[in-house]
Amino acid sequence: MTVEFARKGAGKHYPTSELKKIGASILKVLERRQAELSVALVGDKEMRPLNAKYRKKNKTTDVLSFPADPSMPSNSGLLGDVIISVEQARRQAKERNNSLKKEMVTLLIHGILHLLGYDHERSQRQAKIMATLEQKLFSHLCERGLIKL
Repeated sequence: MTVEFARKGAGKHYPTSELKKIGASILKVLERRQAELSVALVGDKEMRPLNAKYRKKNKTTDVLSFPADPSMPSNSGLLGDVIISVEQARRQAKERNNSLKKEMVTLLIHGILHLLGYDHERSQRQAKIMATLEQKLFSHLCERGLIKL
Protein backbone atom coordinates (compact mmCIF):
# COMPACT_ATOMS: atom_id res chain seq x y z
CA MET A 1 0.00 0.00 0.00
CA THR A 2 1.23 3.41 -0.90
CA VAL A 3 -0.43 6.54 0.41
CA GLU A 4 1.19 9.76 -0.79
CA PHE A 5 0.35 13.27 0.38
CA ALA A 6 0.64 16.68 -1.23
CA ARG A 7 -0.15 19.90 0.61
CA LYS A 8 -0.99 23.31 -0.79
CA GLY A 9 -2.45 26.54 0.52
CA ALA A 10 -4.19 26.14 3.87
CA GLY A 11 -3.37 22.42 3.75
CA LYS A 12 0.39 23.07 3.95
CA HIS A 13 0.55 22.95 7.72
CA TYR A 14 -1.69 19.97 8.46
CA PRO A 15 0.45 17.02 9.64
CA THR A 16 0.20 13.95 7.43
CA SER A 17 2.03 11.14 9.27
CA GLU A 18 -1.05 9.93 11.19
CA LEU A 19 -3.33 10.32 8.17
CA LYS A 20 -0.88 8.26 6.13
CA LYS A 21 -1.12 5.38 8.65
CA ILE A 22 -4.89 5.73 8.77
CA GLY A 23 -5.13 5.68 4.97
CA ALA A 24 -3.03 2.53 4.81
CA SER A 25 -5.20 0.88 7.47
CA ILE A 26 -8.37 1.75 5.54
CA LEU A 27 -6.95 0.24 2.35
CA LYS A 28 -5.93 -2.89 4.24
CA VAL A 29 -9.43 -3.38 5.68
CA LEU A 30 -10.91 -2.84 2.22
CA GLU A 31 -8.55 -5.54 0.92
CA ARG A 32 -6.69 -3.11 -1.33
CA ARG A 33 -3.22 -3.99 -0.11
CA GLN A 34 -1.59 -3.26 -3.49
CA ALA A 35 -3.40 0.04 -3.92
CA GLU A 36 -1.77 3.39 -4.49
CA LEU A 37 -3.59 6.44 -3.21
CA SER A 38 -2.80 10.11 -3.59
CA VAL A 39 -4.21 12.58 -1.06
CA ALA A 40 -3.99 16.36 -1.41
CA LEU A 41 -4.66 18.66 1.52
CA VAL A 42 -5.66 22.10 0.27
CA GLY A 43 -7.51 25.25 1.27
CA ASP A 44 -10.72 26.75 -0.01
CA LYS A 45 -8.76 28.80 -2.56
CA GLU A 46 -7.65 25.58 -4.28
CA MET A 47 -10.87 23.59 -3.69
CA ARG A 48 -13.43 26.05 -5.02
CA PRO A 49 -12.17 26.09 -8.63
CA LEU A 50 -11.98 22.29 -8.66
CA ASN A 51 -15.54 21.98 -7.40
CA ALA A 52 -16.68 24.54 -9.98
CA LYS A 53 -14.92 22.77 -12.83
CA TYR A 54 -15.77 19.16 -12.04
CA ARG A 55 -19.09 19.41 -10.18
CA LYS A 56 -20.40 22.71 -11.58
CA LYS A 57 -20.77 24.09 -8.04
CA ASN A 58 -19.01 27.43 -7.60
CA LYS A 59 -18.34 27.04 -3.89
CA THR A 60 -15.89 25.18 -1.74
CA THR A 61 -16.55 21.61 -0.65
CA ASP A 62 -15.00 19.31 1.91
CA VAL A 63 -13.72 16.44 -0.22
CA LEU A 64 -13.42 15.52 -3.89
CA SER A 65 -12.40 12.16 -5.32
CA PHE A 66 -10.94 11.50 -8.74
CA PRO A 67 -10.70 7.80 -9.64
CA ALA A 68 -7.72 6.67 -11.70
CA ASP A 69 -8.15 6.63 -15.45
CA PRO A 70 -9.94 3.38 -16.33
CA SER A 71 -7.64 2.97 -19.34
CA MET A 72 -4.68 2.41 -16.99
CA PRO A 73 -3.59 -1.21 -16.59
CA SER A 74 -5.67 -2.89 -13.87
CA ASN A 75 -2.54 -4.25 -12.22
CA SER A 76 -1.20 -0.74 -11.60
CA GLY A 77 -3.16 -0.58 -8.35
CA LEU A 78 -3.68 3.16 -8.68
CA LEU A 79 -6.98 4.08 -7.01
CA GLY A 80 -6.89 7.79 -7.70
CA ASP A 81 -6.81 11.09 -5.85
CA VAL A 82 -8.65 12.36 -2.78
CA ILE A 83 -8.58 16.12 -2.23
CA ILE A 84 -9.58 17.50 1.17
CA SER A 85 -10.12 21.16 2.06
CA VAL A 86 -8.59 21.59 5.52
CA GLU A 87 -10.40 24.91 5.94
CA GLN A 88 -13.80 23.36 5.21
CA ALA A 89 -12.97 20.39 7.46
CA ARG A 90 -12.11 22.82 10.27
CA ARG A 91 -15.47 24.61 9.90
CA GLN A 92 -17.38 21.32 9.82
CA ALA A 93 -15.51 19.99 12.85
CA LYS A 94 -16.51 23.10 14.79
CA GLU A 95 -20.16 22.83 13.68
CA ARG A 96 -20.29 19.14 14.65
CA ASN A 97 -18.34 19.53 17.90
CA ASN A 98 -15.67 17.19 16.52
CA SER A 99 -11.93 17.42 16.54
CA LEU A 100 -10.27 18.42 13.28
CA LYS A 101 -8.54 15.03 13.21
CA LYS A 102 -11.86 13.16 13.40
CA GLU A 103 -13.28 15.30 10.60
CA MET A 104 -10.20 14.75 8.43
CA VAL A 105 -10.41 10.98 8.95
CA THR A 106 -14.13 11.03 8.14
CA LEU A 107 -13.40 12.87 4.89
CA LEU A 108 -10.54 10.54 4.01
CA ILE A 109 -12.80 7.50 4.48
CA HIS A 110 -15.54 9.18 2.45
CA GLY A 111 -13.16 10.06 -0.38
CA ILE A 112 -11.66 6.58 -0.57
CA LEU A 113 -15.12 4.99 -0.75
CA HIS A 114 -15.99 7.28 -3.66
CA LEU A 115 -12.83 6.07 -5.44
CA LEU A 116 -14.10 2.52 -5.00
CA GLY A 117 -17.42 3.35 -6.67
CA TYR A 118 -19.66 4.07 -3.69
CA ASP A 119 -21.89 7.10 -4.23
CA HIS A 120 -24.37 8.45 -1.69
CA GLU A 121 -25.87 10.79 -4.30
CA ARG A 122 -27.15 7.95 -6.53
CA SER A 123 -29.95 6.77 -4.28
CA GLN A 124 -31.15 6.43 -0.69
CA ARG A 125 -30.05 2.79 -0.75
CA GLN A 126 -26.54 3.69 -1.91
CA ALA A 127 -26.35 6.43 0.72
CA LYS A 128 -27.25 3.93 3.45
CA ILE A 129 -24.70 1.39 2.20
CA MET A 130 -21.98 4.03 2.10
CA ALA A 131 -22.85 5.42 5.56
CA THR A 132 -22.79 1.93 7.06
CA LEU A 133 -19.39 1.18 5.54
CA GLU A 134 -18.03 4.55 6.69
CA GLN A 135 -19.10 3.74 10.26
CA LYS A 136 -17.55 0.26 10.10
CA LEU A 137 -14.25 1.69 8.90
CA PHE A 138 -14.28 4.39 11.57
CA SER A 139 -15.00 1.76 14.24
CA HIS A 140 -12.12 -0.35 12.94
CA LEU A 141 -9.77 2.63 13.24
CA CYS A 142 -10.97 3.24 16.80
CA GLU A 143 -10.40 -0.42 17.72
CA ARG A 144 -6.85 -0.14 16.36
CA GLY A 145 -6.23 3.00 18.42
CA LEU A 146 -5.69 5.16 15.33
CA ILE A 147 -8.52 7.53 16.19
CA LYS A 148 -10.63 8.24 19.27
CA LEU A 149 -14.32 9.05 19.34
